[in-house]
Amino acid sequence: MNNRIREYRARFNLTQEDLARKVNVRRETIVFLEKNKYNPSLKLAYDIARVFGAAIEEVFVF
Repeated sequence: MNNRIREYRARFNLTQEDLARKVNVRRETIVFLEKNKYNPSLKLAYDIARVFGAAIEEVFVF
């Protein structure tokens, strides 16, 4: 699964740490997500999309 987390983070001027705090995960989780080495749970995908005010399908490409 690919994602556009890095692109959205840049658009919202968030660091990996900022996003991790907002969705209550460790920064390393965000790193693995951005490298496509980890598939998020549905809840985490929803929480990340909500931070960006976007639909899950806009952030994550299935």
